[in-house]
Amino acid sequence: MEPFLKKFFPDVYKNMREDTKVGNYCKFDSQLLTTFTSSLYITGILGSLIASSVTRALGRKVSILIGGVAFLAGSALGGSAFNIYMLIFGRLLLGVGIGFGNQSVPLYLSEMAPPKYRGTFNIGFQLCGAIGVLSANLLNYGTQKIKGGWGWRISLAMAAAPASILTIGAIFLPETPNSIIQRSNDHQKAQKMLQRVRGIADVEAELNDLIRASSISKSITHPFKNIAQRKYRPQLVMAILIPFFQQVTGINIVGLYSPVLFRTLKLGESTSLLLSALVAGGMGTVFAIVSMILADKFGRKVLFLVGGIQMLVSQVMIGSIMAAQLGDHGGFSEGYAYLILVMVCLYSSGYCYSWGPLAWLVPSEIFPLEIRSAGQSITVAVNFLFTFLTAQTFLPMLCHFKAGIFFFFGGLVLIMTTFMHFFLPETKNVPIEQMDKVWREHWFWMKIVEDVGEESKKIQQAL
Repeated sequence: MEPFLKKFFPDVYKNMREDTKVGNYCKFDSQLLTTFTSSLYITGILGSLIASSVTRALGRKVSILIGGVAFLAGSALGGSAFNIYMLIFGRLLLGVGIGFGNQSVPLYLSEMAPPKYRGTFNIGFQLCGAIGVLSANLLNYGTQKIKGGWGWRISLAMAAAPASILTIGAIFLPETPNSIIQRSNDHQKAQKMLQRVRGIADVEAELNDLIRASSISKSITHPFKNIAQRKYRPQLVMAILIPFFQQVTGINIVGLYSPVLFRTLKLGESTSLLLSALVAGGMGTVFAIVSMILADKFGRKVLFLVGGIQMLVSQVMIGSIMAAQLGDHGGFSEGYAYLILVMVCLYSSGYCYSWGPLAWLVPSEIFPLEIRSAGQSITVAVNFLFTFLTAQTFLPMLCHFKAGIFFFFGGLVLIMTTFMHFFLPETKNVPIEQMDKVWREHWFWMKIVEDVGEESKKIQQAL
């Protein structure tokens, strides 16, 4: 919004409105603007790592509650900010909320969901996030029309609405059976919770799996140290590479800076915000539902492959059109502008049913209980680290690479799609406490963890 830029980022506002010598690709290249945008990921990293210990020691519910409270505080500061320091401090608090929330909520969903529907339930996490993005962008579209230039305060303060639902809702959430056994060893309480969430009386087989997993978990006092052991190597590789790949798909082009992209296409402020809402939020909502339907039916690997190909094709098309038609100065013809918009929608839809939800689903379901909290924290921390780095570098890269940035990210999409095809085993319908078998049966990972089977048998015999 221009009043927001004028108040907090006057140099960007000047480049956008007054300086015709600044090229199309460099108008928004501001270190201060980039710092504001990416600052929440710094505390997101710290929050996710702290949340690992909290989630393990106090339960998933407590971490969700802490995340909600941090969101409330951050939204209050953002909405009332009168200088850049308040604005960034509020965003740092939002980062704490995101760190705790993204660490604990996918774990909670994966542990509560029946194996048959685990993908559907967990992708619900991404669906609700997409609905949030859509709601926020539509709110921005409405508030930027408020006369007086204070509509941005409503946009930032309204984060308190979902934060309140999360905080109050967390108070009433039951704890997961996995966490109950891990923290208190109360088998009877865990059995009752299993019967409640499964809707059946006979839960002995699953309860026994939880008890065995908990016994192994309690023998480990330093999960971050243990996760580096050879037997956890496949999970650790995925915990690092999947969130890394997700952040270098190029989604920030149409995510964090989608209004910037549309402004670069010579579209007005109002039009940019509306298109941002429809692309980032609308496509995310629709195709998260598609992913919910397909993930447990066709599997995770198929969606990674098809989505990757779709993203690659659309990025090459966007880069080609922009390289041929958009110089440093001037703009597009109307026809090319709409063609770019179609390609952005194609790219966004491919991401929203593949890398968007699956990059959170797969890591949350592959870790054994003893390292699950630590593994999820690593996933979130890596995700935020590369979100931060991408956000820090995207605007300078856009300025220097120009249209070539789309080919750069397209090449990375090709690499990650190939990797997932060959090295990710299918995890659909596999009970979460039996997930270790998919690695022992995989053509590559079985060479790394070939001794795990014998070790597990010895532990079970000892128990």
